[in-house]
Amino acid sequence: MRRIAPLGLRTRLIAAFLLVAAISAVSTAALTYQQARNAILKQTQDTAVSTLRDQVEQLDMRLPLDQPELQRVVSELGKRGKPHPWIVFGEYGSVRVSTNPGTPTSTVITESLRERVRGHEYTAFQRVEDQRGNPWLTVGVPALFEHNGYSGATGAVFYASIPLSSEKQTVEAMVEAAQQGAVPGLAIAVVPALLAARSVLRPVRDMRRAAQRLGRGRLDTRIQVRGADELAGLARTFNETARALEQSVSELRDAETRARRFASDVSHELRTPLAGMLAVTEVLDEDAAHLDADTAKALRLVSAETGKLAVLVEDLMEISRFDARAAELNLDEVDIGEAVRKTLERRQWDDERVVTELPDGVRARLDPRRFDVVLANLVGNALRHGGAPVRVTVRTVPGEDGERLLIEVADSGPGIAPEVLPHIFDRFFKADAARTRSAGSGLGLAITLENVRLHGGTLQAANGPVGGALFTLDMPLEARV
Repeated sequence: MRRIAPLGLRTRLIAAFLLVAAISAVSTAALTYQQARNAILKQTQDTAVSTLRDQVEQLDMRLPLDQPELQRVVSELGKRGKPHPWIVFGEYGSVRVSTNPGTPTSTVITESLRERVRGHEYTAFQRVEDQRGNPWLTVGVPALFEHNGYSGATGAVFYASIPLSSEKQTVEAMVEAAQQGAVPGLAIAVVPALLAARSVLRPVRDMRRAAQRLGRGRLDTRIQVRGADELAGLARTFNETARALEQSVSELRDAETRARRFASDVSHELRTPLAGMLAVTEVLDEDAAHLDADTAKALRLVSAETGKLAVLVEDLMEISRFDARAAELNLDEVDIGEAVRKTLERRQWDDERVVTELPDGVRARLDPRRFDVVLANLVGNALRHGGAPVRVTVRTVPGEDGERLLIEVADSGPGIAPEVLPHIFDRFFKADAARTRSAGSGLGLAITLENVRLHGGTLQAANGPVGGALFTLDMPLEARV
């Protein structure tokens, strides 16, 4: 199923504002309608009840009533209808008359109303609807007599049916006016909703842009603080955090710069005396066979350690160039298979210890010297810490920007421990903490990774499917300076 994108903060704020406005408008309209409707109907009802009751009490009737006399009384009552003209019905025993000729009885006079009027001898009323759905108010008043302080029912009952059509129209007009006023009201409410959303979202947008600039390294970014509300407090907190981060990063950069300069300066200072020491130790190595055993052993030890120190100094200088962004590519078009074979021959690895799969005709534009360093470090690391045979596989694979060069170097050793994998390219990292001394400088894989990145490629370390470490080099066939 397609996932619906979440609504933005602006949309939610405006929707919430309009929802509150709509609920308020509907609630107010409903309460106003209810009160106005009750007031209109109550006024009509009270007027009709009191008018009919007063008129019945003032009647001059001769008992017993016959049909002509009852018709006379009903006609007289029908002329005095308030607040609207009404239809009056009279009932006396089995006699039924009304002011509407030909219709002595009415369907809007219910049996429940008759029972209330006859059984309790007081005025009663009902609001009913006829068969067409028109509203009516029906009032029933019993006619009483008084004699020597005694009152009783005469048996005559008079009913008045008042149409409530005008009241219904008034109520419907009120509902229609409320509906017509609700839409413009909600449209007008959009304006304060937009203003409120803008006042809330403007600091949020400022903070988002400031966070983006901060993420891009603009640590001097600050937000203008407006007001004294919660958003202003958040802006002040952001500024304080950015200021502290800028100070910390500045201190770290200064310390890193000093450390890089120190390593570079030390490497340069050691390079000249080490060159002299290497020349001397080479001369002494040639005469070591003519010296006694202990002196020859000590001389060879000094020569080996001097060589290690020279390698370390060269690696430190190389790392310093990478840190100072001074490393450059000297590109040339080379045959990859031939370049791999020459790297192995120079180091005398072109024997059964290294097995290669080199396709013909794979050419790439890269820095030959740095490519030689990359391949030599990977194969040398595999022979030293993994185990023979080491397999070097070269192939090309399609990529988004064209074909890419893929080189895999796999050894036959125990593989890389899971806790070591995240740190395999760290500087001076040693997988075996007890191995305090090694033939390498501890910077080989770090330099290899930097050289690969300089070519626009990636280098990954993992364990092969059948055991052993597997290093995968992925780089474009044409590096760009």
